[in-house]
Amino acid sequence: MTPTAVFARTIARVFLVRPVLPPLLLLGCCAPAYATPLPPDAAALVLPWGDAVLALFQGVTALLTPALVAALAAALARLSGPLRLLVTDALVERLVRNATDYAVNAVAGAVRGRRLTVSVGSAVIARAVQRALDQAPAWLLRAAGGGEGVAEKVFRSLPLEAAATTGNTLEPALERALGLRPAGGARETA
Repeated sequence: MTPTAVFARTIARVFLVRPVLPPLLLLGCCAPAYATPLPPDAAALVLPWGDAVLALFQGVTALLTPALVAALAAALARLSGPLRLLVTDALVERLVRNATDYAVNAVAGAVRGRRLTVSVGSAVIARAVQRALDQAPAWLLRAAGGGEGVAEKVFRSLPLEAAATTGNTLEPALERALGLRPAGGARETA
């Protein structure tokens, strides 16, 4: 006989013959012919299954609620970084757009939608940077790169004439708004 057959026979003896056969024989001895009939109202078996389902549901929710809260917290932790970056970028772009619109309206000779000359473009950039520094919160200015970052973003967003460069437009605006000297300017020698 193979080991599998021996194992199956042993399992059948242990789990079927010994625990199941004696109760079946006992039930067979209690034939229905010898049993007394129950009255009709006592024959109905009432199981309070609603209470059992409610208790089971409460137990399952008690087990699953902390797991769901932990999963939600983990998802929020994973999404908060990229979401914060997107919101901050959108706020920086809005700051630049609002400061540029203000500066175009405030500088004489600047017209929205038309090309700006080098001198007018430089004045618009300086006014936009000053407006952003005066009105924006410090954390938003840090996210924009400070006054220099705002100036670069305004410079890129303006419709300037072809002769406008960072050297002749952006650097004079930074000097005017922030009091900065150009990076490639003349240096004092001893």
